[in-house]
Amino acid sequence: MLTGVSALAVALTGPGAGAAPNDAPTEQALAEIIAAGRSVAGPSGSACNSGSGTGSGNGSGDCYGGSGSSSGSSGGYSSDTVGVGPAQTSFLAAFAYGLANGDAAPPGANDWNCKPADGDRPLVMVHGTWMNAYNGYAFMGPEFKNAGLCTFTFNYGRSNLIEGGGLGSVLPGVMGTGYIQDSADQLALFVDRVLAATGADEVDIVAHSQGGSMSNWYTKFDGGADKVKNLITYGATHHGTSLDGIGALGRMINNLGIDILGFIEIFVGHAGIQQTIGSDFVNQLNANGDTVPGIDYTIVGTRYDEVTNPYDLTFLKQGPGSTVRNITLQEGCEQDVSDHLTMMYSPRALSIALNAIDPGSHQLVCTFNPWLVGGGGSL
Repeated sequence: MLTGVSALAVALTGPGAGAAPNDAPTEQALAEIIAAGRSVAGPSGSACNSGSGTGSGNGSGDCYGGSGSSSGSSGGYSSDTVGVGPAQTSFLAAFAYGLANGDAAPPGANDWNCKPADGDRPLVMVHGTWMNAYNGYAFMGPEFKNAGLCTFTFNYGRSNLIEGGGLGSVLPGVMGTGYIQDSADQLALFVDRVLAATGADEVDIVAHSQGGSMSNWYTKFDGGADKVKNLITYGATHHGTSLDGIGALGRMINNLGIDILGFIEIFVGHAGIQQTIGSDFVNQLNANGDTVPGIDYTIVGTRYDEVTNPYDLTFLKQGPGSTVRNITLQEGCEQDVSDHLTMMYSPRALSIALNAIDPGSHQLVCTFNPWLVGGGGSL
């Protein structure tokens, strides 16, 4: 949900590299968590398009009401990358470079003259909340390109404090903070550009965190169902997140009529609050089933995810006309202790994506990948 909060969450609650994960919640416990957040406080307060920048209302007016609460106005935009950053094996190194060079592309991305080989599709890489195109894919991006794929990415959900992007939006290189529905519209336009440039009929999408649920929204409500073959997500907030219970607690307080989420939204932004369990966005996203016909879903979660948790919430239930592979990263590879962020710097996670795109083409990798640092610890 909030990738920028994860460092604090790791420091307070994250497991050490050798620590065993907490017991997975039972199906009944998970159902109770979700059921507790189904409703939101009733309308009261100012509209989210009031432009106040700090308005606290409860979803009244012409807003998406992602949590039943709102802070500030709507707005924001997407942007193309400018220049290319270096390949990285460590999340920390990539994140630092991305903060200082927020518009950079990962190596190999956005060659608009690239034409997919016969049987291949262009690959669109979608970053997560508080991330950008570069630090989301500085490891995987070059590897996808080396595998012969035409790769494309962009920065979406760019909104400032007045537009409800939260305090994180004042930091350089922080994207993915605006309303998720707006970001899905931006993705729709980008995919159309990729299809027009490459001459392809469909794309594959690899997406992290918010990027996964946003891409899922695109396929359900913005015309993406006929334009996406593979949707591959990592730690995606398809069913929301409790953020170690913080989001669930906030929603319960909201249900009592106290707009605590509206206050929190001032700090974390629209997109962050929209990804909490039981939000209007999450409820609408899954109201008619988890999947749409014609798409093959590969959904990857990690037991050590401190942001999308319980991590089972990332998994999807297969619907008619689709295929779903729900994969726990540690199955068959316990030494990969990737967390929410470093899973994008996991060689095993990369090999899962390559096999989803071209089944049987790559052997699954199993290496140690530490939480917080990633990349086998190599800087």
